[in-house]
Amino acid sequence: MTTTNESAVLVERTGNIMLITINRPAARNAVNSAVSAGIGGALDEAAADPEVRAIVLTGAGDKSFCAGADLKAISRGESVYAPEHKDWGFAGFVNKYTDKPTIAAVNGTALGGGTELAMAADLIVAAENATFGLPEVKRGLIAGAGGVFRLPAQMPQRLAMEMIFTGDPISAARALDVGLINQVVPEGKVLEAAIDLAARVAVNAPLSVQASKRVAYGVVDGVHVAEADRWDLSRAEWDLLATSEDAKEGPRAFAEKRQPVWQAR
Repeated sequence: MTTTNESAVLVERTGNIMLITINRPAARNAVNSAVSAGIGGALDEAAADPEVRAIVLTGAGDKSFCAGADLKAISRGESVYAPEHKDWGFAGFVNKYTDKPTIAAVNGTALGGGTELAMAADLIVAAENATFGLPEVKRGLIAGAGGVFRLPAQMPQRLAMEMIFTGDPISAARALDVGLINQVVPEGKVLEAAIDLAARVAVNAPLSVQASKRVAYGVVDGVHVAEADRWDLSRAEWDLLATSEDAKEGPRAFAEKRQPVWQAR
């Protein structure tokens, strides 16, 4: 096993499968700059290694896959992006295309950026106790890591809009029913199930799998063309919202463990 960024991310090889683990269980695996750098670096490592044929992403512990962005870091004015690699996107994953098939092993709550991280993977396996949601509106923010346009694309639109507007989560069973995820497995079995699924992918001709992925997503020169305009719009809305008083109040209220006071300005 190798570690990166002071163990914020663990990277392990199992045959032709790379396992990437967010290793901040005390912070519910919330994403900070070290996590973004670690995951993005691991993806570069996988891209350069022809022996890596599938990637599994999970979180340490059994409570949380990823709680999203580290709001305490944000409240201190810190960036959660990889230093010098902001183009990799949130967690070094959501907007960093890789030809290698990716599987999210969701071992608990996946909220905000956690759901966005899972949706950025090609396949999702979840434990029975997993939940999915985009609570950004409860914090004066938007799901700017792809959530506001990927969720309606990956499940029925009206349910997706309800989740986006209310910020309320859904269970793993509900996520399976509406096609957001591939499998639900008992608690404690999600990593095993994800690795089994990755192995079913990895036995196939790697160049065929990678070409199929590019065609399925409409990827040209490493860019998911159909999403390009949505990313531009999402960034513009985020930048505008970030200057508002409410966007400052949400993370501050979270850090202070109190209800936010919205001013709509």
